[in-house]
This record gives sequence, structure tokens and C-alpha cells, in this order.
Amino acid sequence: MNKLLTVGSFVMLAALAAACNRAEDPADVRHDVSEAQNDRAKDVAEARRDGAEDINKQQRDVNAARNDVREASAQSAYDVAIAKAEGDLKVAKESCDALSGSAQKSCKDQAEATYKVAKSQAEALKPQS
Repeated sequence: MNKLLTVGSFVMLAALAAACNRAEDPADVRHDVSEAQNDRAKDVAEARRDGAEDINKQQRDVNAARNDVREASAQSAYDVAIAKAEGDLKVAKESCDALSGSAQKSCKDQAEATYKVAKSQAEALKPQS
């Protein structure tokens, strides 16, 4: 009985193995190939779309970073120009203290006028918010 079971099992396995190597109907193969091609086309299109979206997002991030750099650069130029104008005003006023009377007043007025021009030039560098 064991022998019969063993032999029967081998026969079934052989039959199953033979069925695995059997060629499919050509119409079924065409259908399967067509489905696989459609799946491939969808997958490729989706991958391209996802890639394009990723690239666009990165480009927006790069553009935002460029704007941040431009704004920081403008702010820095403005800050430097204001600091220079204020420093120049202080130096000029201290120099004016060596003078007296109307000469000192005239010197300080000139220092203030120079400061106002420098400050207005600095304002042109200020980033637009």
C-alpha cells in the first residue's frame, strides 16, 4: 500500500510538472502580453510624473533659497551702509568739536547733511518686504 501511494505521488508530480511546461493558448498569451504592456506603460508614466513633481518641488525650494540669499545680501548691504553712515557722523561730529562758534555749527551741519545723504543711499539698498 505504501508502495502504491509513493508511486501514485510520483505519477501526480510528473503530471503536474508536465502541465507547467505546457504552452498557453496564443490568444491568452496575446492578452497577457497586452496587459503587461499596459501595466508597464502606466508604471513608467507614473514614475515620470512623480519624478517631474519631485523636480518641480526641488526647483521651487531652490528658487526660495535664492530669494532668501538675495534678501539676506540686501539686508546685509543695508546694515553695513547704515553702520558706516552713523559711524561717519560720529567721527565728523567729534572732529567738529575742535572748532568753535559758527565754524563748529557749520561743521556739524555739514556732517548731518552728509549723514542724511548716506542714509538715503542706504535706504535704497534695504530689501523690499
